[in-house]
Amino acid sequence: MGKSSAPSSDSDFDPTTAVFTPNSEAEKALVKKIDRRIVPTIWVLYTLSYLDRSNIGNAKVGGMQDDLGFDSNQYSVILLLFFVSYVIFEVPSNMILSRARPSIYLSVLCFLWGAVATAMAAVQSWEALAGVRFALGVAEAGFAPGIAFYLSSWYKRHELAKRYSIYYTATAVSGAFSGLLAGVITDKLHYARGIDGWRWLLLIEGVASCGAALVTWMILPDWPSTTSWLTPEEKFLAVQRLSHDGIGNTGAGGKEPTHREAAKMAFTDWRTWVLVLMYMLATGSQTIQYFIPTLVSQLGYRGYTAQFMTIPIYGVALVGILTFCFISDWRKERANYITASAALAGIGFIVTVAATNKKVKYAFLCFGVGGIYAACPLTLLWVSSIIDHPAEKRAIAIALVNALGNSASIYGAFMWPAAHGPRFVPGFAITTVFVFMLAALAQINKWANKRWPGDKLEQAAAPEYSEKQSDTASA
Repeated sequence: MGKSSAPSSDSDFDPTTAVFTPNSEAEKALVKKIDRRIVPTIWVLYTLSYLDRSNIGNAKVGGMQDDLGFDSNQYSVILLLFFVSYVIFEVPSNMILSRARPSIYLSVLCFLWGAVATAMAAVQSWEALAGVRFALGVAEAGFAPGIAFYLSSWYKRHELAKRYSIYYTATAVSGAFSGLLAGVITDKLHYARGIDGWRWLLLIEGVASCGAALVTWMILPDWPSTTSWLTPEEKFLAVQRLSHDGIGNTGAGGKEPTHREAAKMAFTDWRTWVLVLMYMLATGSQTIQYFIPTLVSQLGYRGYTAQFMTIPIYGVALVGILTFCFISDWRKERANYITASAALAGIGFIVTVAATNKKVKYAFLCFGVGGIYAACPLTLLWVSSIIDHPAEKRAIAIALVNALGNSASIYGAFMWPAAHGPRFVPGFAITTVFVFMLAALAQINKWANKRWPGDKLEQAAAPEYSEKQSDTASA
């Protein structure tokens, strides 16, 4: 950048005369600097988010179902209500985030979902549990799409998957850790101070989220042009490197589209709806995660052993996420790796149902879950690569894809009723169809975007966002 790769002092740096040089030493140093703050912090937040969202499966096996007296259909309703509120509030939340300070906004969300998750420990009926889960969906709705938009506002297209995959491993780590934690807590704290073990589980994990939120706001940066602890040169670099990659910036000043204009751009772009369908297939398949403890117990594992046997499944998922996402960034290719990971999931689920040996069934269940866990982040990340500007449109598109994609979990919660055990053929059959359709759609979408590419950032850059520009952006 400029004449020298060494950082300039604040006093002698003039952004009006500075020249951006891609891949300079100064740019690499900036990326490392933001990596140290962003990646570990959002990983911790997502781990806590996922623990508070998915621990209901462990609590169910750990005594919640017996204490509250709900059946398989009522459990599906409890899961469903979380996704109803989750879907409704995602787009409004990302609209707010695009105009807010992410360091504060994301931390406030964490505190809120921790408080709601803690309240689950006090429920006395399945109806009350369903109501609290609905509130948990409201609190968590803005986090996942918010992080996807947040990362796309700091990293270039083919820097994203590596960072997002590390962040997304929180789903696998928290899944494995929740099994271990649930086994220890429900065993060691059962009736401690007169409280059931499953209640201790919900209480401890909820309080942990609240505690983390009190720290994370001091660590996370805001937007590239507004982060106070970046020097003027670093702000210039952070903004220009994204512009050079054709990505619209947030908080950089200038004319920005209104929420209404940005929403029209996102809703009228055919790419948004193809990605919505793809993500619906991915997340609909991933609802298997809420039934993993049940599927494992159907293989003959009981009690605390069933909790601990969920850990290898999430371990394979972690490897799958990192492998596919890192290679995707390295090869600068999304579609082929979505197809490969989805195909792996489909093959894994077919063998899981067809096999009679329980060890074989367990092994291929691991591969199937690993494949779908890798396909989900790759599909969501494709949104910011295809719909890259303006930033406000990107924020709404990401939230819309994530929201409607997660709506698949509403009916996905009913795909695994206890009556279909121990083989759960209908659930596995539907999931297999989903992942093979995802594999095919990835290739169709790749071809369609080559055939009808969208406008580049420099083509869309103009002082006003008129009706004509909105139409052009979606053409």
